[in-house]
Amino acid sequence: MSTAGSTGTEAAVVSTGTEAAAVKTRWWSVAVVGLVTVLAAIMVANGPDQWRLTGALAALAAFVVAWLAIGRRAIATDAVSRPFVGLLIALTGIACYFDHSLASLQAVAYPLIWMVLPTVREAIAGNVGLALSVGVGFLLHSGASAASASEALLVSGLSLGFALAMGLWISHIWTLSDERQALVDELRAAQSSLAALNRDAGVTSERERLAREIHDTIAQDLTGLVLLSEQSRRLLAAGDTAGAEAQLSMLEENARLALADTRSLVATSSPTSLDAGLSSALERLAERFERETAIVATVSTDVTAVLDRATEVVLLRCTQEGLANVRKHSGAAAASVTLIASPDGAKLTIRDDGRGFDTGAANPGFGLSGMRDRLALVSGSLEVTSDATGTRVGVTLPAASAGARLTRPTGPTRAGSIT
Repeated sequence: MSTAGSTGTEAAVVSTGTEAAAVKTRWWSVAVVGLVTVLAAIMVANGPDQWRLTGALAALAAFVVAWLAIGRRAIATDAVSRPFVGLLIALTGIACYFDHSLASLQAVAYPLIWMVLPTVREAIAGNVGLALSVGVGFLLHSGASAASASEALLVSGLSLGFALAMGLWISHIWTLSDERQALVDELRAAQSSLAALNRDAGVTSERERLAREIHDTIAQDLTGLVLLSEQSRRLLAAGDTAGAEAQLSMLEENARLALADTRSLVATSSPTSLDAGLSSALERLAERFERETAIVATVSTDVTAVLDRATEVVLLRCTQEGLANVRKHSGAAAASVTLIASPDGAKLTIRDDGRGFDTGAANPGFGLSGMRDRLALVSGSLEVTSDATGTRVGVTLPAASAGARLTRPTGPTRAGSIT
């Protein structure tokens, strides 16, 4: 996600939170003003002593002013939440002193304390303070008698117990909600990270695929073109015009094939040489290899199962890479390609009679490692053995790469001819 996108998301979250706080403040204003209005109307209707009525109405008015001036800001600002709670506790106790029926202010005072204070411990302390204030107000209003004390203790105790029970329960639910929201946020972040990793893995995989395809097609074709051009130059220097003309014709043919492979790679389609089937592709590959290198190439196939196009591409690319290694490194006089494909799996073997190499030594090239990577994608395996009598490269593909059984005559042939 871009920085601009992140900033936009954060701004949207802040805006949403601000709107939610505004709605919450609005409804609490309705509750506070509504309750105070009802209590004031009851006080006026009951007609208590004039000084008590005046004091009660003044306490109620102060309660509303405290909410409007400080309480609405206390919801979003911890700095004013504690002074507001202190004022709320004092005004509720004063109102109870003038008339004990004003203990109904606890209906909004307790929830407001739970809402504006930042911690559960402070909210519990605020609830206890409000209960003590109401109790003291009761006692001062009724006089210090056993009956008044019992009434004050009963009213304050019941209100405090209910407020603590509800407050702790709602706080617990709120905490669980916050934890669940945190888990949801973490899950979304993990999903975003996973999506980014999948995209990166896809990009890396595609780059590796293109690297293998370029190495097995364009790079090999260009190597062949270089060899043919060198041979043509030597023939021209020796005055063999006919031989040079033949080499140039082969150079043109191979360049056209390389161009077709390049276009196929750009279109991300399978090689055009497979349009006539894998056997024909191996035949043409062997004939072309023999013309370019003068190394005798034989191909033998025994195919009794239908291979899907992806498997054919893997086998063709492995053959191309194997013969390219024979041309560049072996110094061989002859090479052979053997393919056996059945419903039990496919086995490709490339042999040469060259000088061999040390398979345990570090290999700086890309050929064998590229073959292993390509085979790993289809659960295949590569085995290389080499000694002074030559090199053998064995490619094995699992049974899943083979399809329905075929009924056709099969057998080995010579010089690129395939049954």
